[in-house]
Amino acid sequence: MDLNLQKQISEAKGPLSGEKILKVSPVTGGCIHNAWKIKLSTGQKLFAKTSSIERFPMLEFEANGLEVLNSYFDQDHLIIPKPIAIQKLEFSAILILPWIDLVQGDEKKLGQGLAILHQESSKQHPRSFGWGTDGFIGSNPQIGGWEKNWGECFVKLRLAPQLEMAKQWNLSLDQKRFKTKLIKYFEQHNPLPSIVHGDLWKGNTAIHKNGKGIIFDPATWWGDREVDIAMSKLFGGFSQKFYEYYEKTWELPKGHNERIEIYNLYHILNHANLFGGEYKSRAIASIKKINNLINQY
Repeated sequence: MDLNLQKQISEAKGPLSGEKILKVSPVTGGCIHNAWKIKLSTGQKLFAKTSSIERFPMLEFEANGLEVLNSYFDQDHLIIPKPIAIQKLEFSAILILPWIDLVQGDEKKLGQGLAILHQESSKQHPRSFGWGTDGFIGSNPQIGGWEKNWGECFVKLRLAPQLEMAKQWNLSLDQKRFKTKLIKYFEQHNPLPSIVHGDLWKGNTAIHKNGKGIIFDPATWWGDREVDIAMSKLFGGFSQKFYEYYEKTWELPKGHNERIEIYNLYHILNHANLFGGEYKSRAIASIKKINNLINQY
């Protein structure tokens, strides 16, 4: 066992500090942080993410998002890990969460649970869209701030920073006109703010053996709930039951299919800015489709 890692975990796990660590095993799958499975002398298992001190704000943003999601979810349908400890150490940063065994299975409760999360949070919303602090989407910034108007929030706080970054790979676009037309387009759509996961692709969800849905690795903010549904369709993988039981619980409004392309442009641009490659051409094609749509208004 890496003694330095054991020391990090021992220092960070707070109320569990009296327990002996028996084993630490690496977990694959992450591309930004290192991930670990920890077994304690009591038989309890934990999950830890470690990273450089410079990346502590990323772990902190994730932990804050999980805490907020835990305030609104329904325990009969969802499992959302609640942070045990987060700490900046001498040479690294660490986030400790409960260990959850992930399986694949029926996504009925995942869809229901997401709808309940969206609906319950919308009843207690902050009357604005956005988030109180800067955060991250992947390793790119997701800027904080608040807007009363949904269209202005999505365009100014989400799309605009990604469009600005895209100038580095020479994205050709009349940004001012594009953003103005989008804000005007959204005048017809007035959603309530809901707490959204913010990065809801298949890899950030699973099913527990008891049938409950599991969501993790959020990029949380207050937005239109449709942004989560849109992203769930960007890379595919969710079952028809997921969508069926979401809508049985809280039906999506008219026009939601039309808005999918717009909402997913945020994530396509983010991938283009992070990874380049085919995501650049995909972003250009998406902007063309959106222009054709918003020019009708």
